[in-house]
Amino acid sequence: MTGAVLTEAELVERVRADRAAGLTLAFANGCFDVLHVGHVRYLAGSAAEADRLIVALNDDDSVRVLKGPGRPIQTALDRAELVAALRMVDYVVVFPDLTVERLLTVLEPEIHAKGTDYTVETVPERDIVRAYGGRTVIVGDNKEHSSRDVIARIRARATE
Repeated sequence: MTGAVLTEAELVERVRADRAAGLTLAFANGCFDVLHVGHVRYLAGSAAEADRLIVALNDDDSVRVLKGPGRPIQTALDRAELVAALRMVDYVVVFPDLTVERLLTVLEPEIHAKGTDYTVETVPERDIVRAYGGRTVIVGDNKEHSSRDVIARIRARATE
């Protein structure tokens, strides 16, 4: 089974149904522009924290703001489909904001998972998560992988 790419309204309904069934929710987010093993490890670690994993994926405009010129490499819909195809992912939602604060407030997942480039104390949304009774966790590998590095290696090899 693969995950579903949902609108925000559809996701809110799924979250409601999952909660009614007694399931817990983990929430991970990112651009996921060029999928790599670091992403897989981050998402696997996130999924291990709850019954369902929601992945919030930045839309194309927010990726351009966050990552700079030439990004994203792939469209939001393509990135969402790739992430949803990973077996540990239950739901993917594309969002337009530069941060996930609004989505966290709307969904109130029990777990907010961030990668190892953060500590619990440095996660910008930690106060929002704490305020509704959620928990912030750090998961994944030691941030030895990045889309930026993969893109640079591809470009370097293309000019060899």
